[in-house]
Amino acid sequence: MSDPTPINRILTERRGHVLVITINRPEARNAFDSLSAQGLHKAMDMLDEDDDLFAGVIAGAGGTFSAGADLKSIARGESRTTSRGGFGIMKRPSRKPLIAAVEGYALGGGFELCLACDLIVAARTAKFGLPEVRHNVVATGGGLFRLPKRIPYHLAMEMALTGEPREAEWMASHGVVNAIVDEGGALDAALALASSIMANGPIAVAASKEIMFMSSEWTEEEAWRNQVAIADRALSSEDRTEGLKAFAEKRKPVWKGR
Repeated sequence: MSDPTPINRILTERRGHVLVITINRPEARNAFDSLSAQGLHKAMDMLDEDDDLFAGVIAGAGGTFSAGADLKSIARGESRTTSRGGFGIMKRPSRKPLIAAVEGYALGGGFELCLACDLIVAARTAKFGLPEVRHNVVATGGGLFRLPKRIPYHLAMEMALTGEPREAEWMASHGVVNAIVDEGGALDAALALASSIMANGPIAVAASKEIMFMSSEWTEEEAWRNQVAIADRALSSEDRTEGLKAFAEKRKPVWKGR
């Protein structure tokens, strides 16, 4: 039996202007190996390059989001890193909004994948954690510096040092999870959230995401300067003209993504 291709590991489906990306290794709790990382990288490229796609939703097959890195692939010496970073996303996710739709477990790199997304919708039975220290491994997929920006320092430190998972409602109470839904409803809720985003101008949404994403690396002086070129993509686009025209005509705008 031949090895699955990246497209088998990561499934993509267009739902209108949304790209639904499914991590498809349920037999391995959607753990990431080299092919998975390559597949997610390709999905990010697809989302970035297609003007007709305005947002992405990432979910996991089989009732689990992702258990993180595939330890068997690590033992084989496989790399789970691409030019976009670990899992094909950690350093450079899509420039367009990404929503994680979490059922079951999001552990280790699976949780770090959630933190690389812009919004998180979770089933109330979902659990999140960084258990790497239990195996004398360090969470190097961004969790150790992204998590303390989302929740209080001491709580992030407790999660990192004990490896204990936290329930979705605890994560929501500290602002990490945007919405809690019944088990089995995370994907539908994520698509509904994507729909509310897509009522807005897609180029302005992407520019807003980029400015906010990059701002943690800028001083305030740099932010005032650097945001201009990013914002100009929206301000000089066809969609800006359409947005203003639709407002004047008291109708819903028809966005083209350009």
